[in-house]
Amino acid sequence: MLIGTLALLPSQCEVCRGWGVGLLCRACRQAHAPQRTRCRRCGLALATGAATCGGCQGDPPPFVRTVCALDYGFPWDRLITAFKFHRRVELAGPLASLLVEAIERELKPSRSAEPSPTTALPGLVVPVPLAPSRLAERGYNQAWELARRVARSRGLRATPGALQRVLDTPAQAGLSSAERRRNLRNAFAPAGQTARPGNTGQILGQDVALVDDVMTTGATAREAAAALLRGGARSVQLWVLARTPAPA
Repeated sequence: MLIGTLALLPSQCEVCRGWGVGLLCRACRQAHAPQRTRCRRCGLALATGAATCGGCQGDPPPFVRTVCALDYGFPWDRLITAFKFHRRVELAGPLASLLVEAIERELKPSRSAEPSPTTALPGLVVPVPLAPSRLAERGYNQAWELARRVARSRGLRATPGALQRVLDTPAQAGLSSAERRRNLRNAFAPAGQTARPGNTGQILGQDVALVDDVMTTGATAREAAAALLRGGARSVQLWVLARTPAPA
């Protein structure tokens, strides 16, 4: 009850600093997160109405669909950095709501006997995991903070432990796409295939939504999705808050 009451109190928008209700005002959401034509496979913004980008046509990722809320740039890069690295966990709710809006636009519950994994809501929501050392340092997994809020808003089941990071790889910043993919090879594994306890068997036969905060080259998403499929997931969608635009 207290949380609901606090949410209705006046607060400053994190972007324009204007007073209103919530940490992101409607005007800034509309101005800085416009709907864009995106590749259905990787979420990259497209200048044309094509369904998929050239990269995905030549080298399709293991996930069947990407839902992306916005491009990684002003003002979202600043907010995501604060949320991710500076313990601004209170930003998880407003940021997750942007992803929820994108999901509501692009995915609809199917009434058919055989729903398409590219257009229907999945049965399970899973975050991209952090390595234990990174999780201990940060204190929380930003992907899980988004995933659990998105799942709750759509009435979906979410679990933080179905996928685990088994290799503590070096940071990805500054690496090329090929180097990122080599760096992350075998970095993820389903919980039942690791020595650490987890939610064994929860992904078996499931259509899974894999949630992350930012997608740059897609190397992390590819490796994590491939691990979910190896663990028995029927299909994997990627739900990502922000997508780094292609180089000019």
